[in-house]
Formats: sequence, structure tokens, C-alpha cells
Amino acid sequence: MHLDLVPGALVRNPAFLDWGLGQIQSVVGDRVTVNFENMGKLVINISVVKLEVVEELPNIKK
Repeated sequence: MHLDLVPGALVRNPAFLDWGLGQIQSVVGDRVTVNFENMGKLVINISVVKLEVVEELPNIKK
């Protein structure tokens, strides 16, 4: 298990940036359930798909 992939962490899939940011819902072994902005809830096998943890939210100007 990757120590930085924990429930509540924000992630993105660098291969599919159009999915938007996702929040990890659960981690069980190599399976991570993530709720993405533009794709909804997906179960990701992290032994196949590499997720990037987002350390800081991008600045959004209103």
C-alpha cells in the first residue's frame, strides 16, 4: 500500500487529466475507490494505474 493514498486524499490520474480531481473514499489492498469530479466513483487498481497525490489545490479566481 502506498502510504500517501489514504481516504480523504486528493488525487489525479496523470493519464486522464480530464477526469479532474478525485477524493479517495477507501483503500483495500491495491484497490482504491476514488470519486472523480468528471467521472464519478471508480475503483482503481493501483498496481496497474498510478495515481498522483495533489498536495495543493490550484488557485481558482472568482
